[in-house]
Amino acid sequence: MDNLTALFKEKNLKLTPQRYAIYKYLKSTKSHPSAEMIYEALRPDFPTMSLATVYKTVKTLIELGLVQELNVGEDNFRFDANVDTHPHIVCTSCGRVDDIEDAVFEHLNEEVENYTNYKVNTHKLYFYGVCPNCQGEL
Repeated sequence: MDNLTALFKEKNLKLTPQRYAIYKYLKSTKSHPSAEMIYEALRPDFPTMSLATVYKTVKTLIELGLVQELNVGEDNFRFDANVDTHPHIVCTSCGRVDDIEDAVFEHLNEEVENYTNYKVNTHKLYFYGVCPNCQGEL
């Protein structure tokens, strides 16, 4: 909390209870929620908070490097407080988004550099498939 307060202060931003709650919620979940999902989850505790506040706060958190935005297709944006480079897998049936943990894909940067002559700084990697829950419904 102190680091978050200091970062907001350094950027001349106010750390409101709503902003803190949104960040805390994102840090507490691996579900990669959309802005609408965040809004619905926090609405019982913040009934006067608007969806616009959620969007603006998430944008601010992205600009501060505290959250990353995931475009999982068709302008479907999800948010992740784990800002380390890591791949995701998206269920094409229900839209669930999961981290792919402990898999190493860093060699891809080097391979892409060899093919393109670009100097690769980072990458975002998405896999698409059907999650275990939806597989049972097929």
